[in-house]
Amino acid sequence: MNEDKIKGQWKQLSGKLQEKWGKLTDDDLKIAEGNREYLAGKLQERYGIAKEEAEKQIKEFDKHL
Repeated sequence: MNEDKIKGQWKQLSGKLQEKWGKLTDDDLKIAEGNREYLAGKLQERYGIAKEEAEKQIKEFDKHL
């Protein structure tokens, strides 16, 4: 999904993101607002995973939308 589309549907996507990654807070998602780099950073921080793994998980999530 392209970034413009993600930003346009962010409210709907943020619920799905929180279902998948429950450690993300509402504030995390509000600040991220479609920014993959920020989201990957928050996944790293909350789940203690490498940047590459966080980006991989985001890509997988994106495929299933």
